[in-house]
Amino acid sequence: MNQSALTRSLVSMAAFVIFIAGLKAASNIIVPFMLAVFIAVITSPLMIWLRKRGIRPSFSVLVIVLMVFAVLWVFLQVAGPSITQFIMRLDTYLFHLRGITRSWVFWLQDKNVDIELETVNAIFDPVNIMRTTANALSFLQGMLTNTFLILITVVFLLLELAGLPQKLKLAFGPDHPSIHGWELFAESLNRYLAIKSIVSMLTGICAYTLVRLLDVDFPLLWGMLAFMLNYVPNIGSILAAIPPVMVALATHDTPRAIYVLIGYICINVTFGNLLEPRIMGKGLGLSTLVVWLSLIFWGWVFGPVGMLLSVPLTMVVKIAMESRQETMWLAVLLASDPGEAAEYPILEGATGQDWIEAQAEANSRETFEGTSHQTDTD
Repeated sequence: MNQSALTRSLVSMAAFVIFIAGLKAASNIIVPFMLAVFIAVITSPLMIWLRKRGIRPSFSVLVIVLMVFAVLWVFLQVAGPSITQFIMRLDTYLFHLRGITRSWVFWLQDKNVDIELETVNAIFDPVNIMRTTANALSFLQGMLTNTFLILITVVFLLLELAGLPQKLKLAFGPDHPSIHGWELFAESLNRYLAIKSIVSMLTGICAYTLVRLLDVDFPLLWGMLAFMLNYVPNIGSILAAIPPVMVALATHDTPRAIYVLIGYICINVTFGNLLEPRIMGKGLGLSTLVVWLSLIFWGWVFGPVGMLLSVPLTMVVKIAMESRQETMWLAVLLASDPGEAAEYPILEGATGQDWIEAQAEANSRETFEGTSHQTDTD
C-alpha cells in the first residue's frame, strides 16, 4: 500500500512537471488567452447587469467590447509613444545614473568609508534596473498589440457566459459540490477584482499627479504603470516606484528623487495598507506566503502577465483542491487563516460537499460580522 501511494505521488509530481513545462513552452499562445479571460471576468458583472435590464446578449457583448477596445486604444495611443521615447532616452538616463553612482562612491570614500564602485554596482546597479524596466514595457506594448485576438476571445467568452451555469449543472448535476464551489469562487474573484481595480485606478491617478507636479518625464506612463502593477500583490507598488525615482534622479537631482520616493510611499501606505485592507477584508483567503510564492512561480511561467494574474490563477488551483477530499489538506495549507481552516470539516468521513457548505457558512458569517462591525462603528 505504501509503495502504491509512493508510486502515485511520483507519477503525480512527474505529470505536474510536464504540465508546467507545457504551459511555459506554450506561453506565447496562452498569455493572450489569459488576458482575454481576465478582461472577461472583470466585465462579466456589467454583462449580467445589462442582461437583467432586458438588453440582448449580442448587443451587451458589443457594448462591452467597444468599451474594452476604447480603453486599449487609449492606452496604446498614450503609453505607446511614451514607451518608445523612454527606450530612446534610455542610454542618456544610464549615462547620468552611472555618473551619479560614481559621485556617491567618491563622496563616501572622502568620508573614509571603505567602499568600492564594483561593490556598489553588484548590490545596486541602476543600469540593470532601467534595462529591465525597458524590456518589461516593450513586452507589455507588444502584448497589447494583439488587441484583435484578445477582443475576439473576449467576445466568445462573454457569449458563453450566459449559458455556462446551466451547462455545468447539466454536465455534473445540480448538487455537485464543484458547482457551488465555482460559484463562490466567481463571486469572490469578481469582488476582489472590482475592489482592486478601483484602488489601482486611484493609485495610478495619484502617482500621475505626483510625478507631474515634480516635473518627472513621462507622467502618464508612470501613472499607468502604477495602475497595472498594483494588481501584483506585495511588491507591485514597490516596483512601480523604481522607474520614476530613477528617471527623477537622472534628470534632476537626489532631493527630487527622494521627494518622488516619499510620495510613492505615502500613496502605497494610504491605499495599500489602510484603504484596501479595510474594504477588502480577508480578500480571497490566501496566506501572504502563498501569494508571494505564487507571484514568483506564475511570473516564471508566464512572465509579467503571470505576475499580474498570480492571485486569480492560484485561486483556481485552491478551489480545485477544495472540491476533492484527497486534496483538501493542500487547500487548508493555502488558506490565510488557520482558525478559519480549522472550522472546515477535514476529518475522516467528510465529503467535498461538506467542505463547500462549511466554507459558504464561514463566508456568510464573515460578511455578517463585517456588516455588524461597520454598523457599530457608524
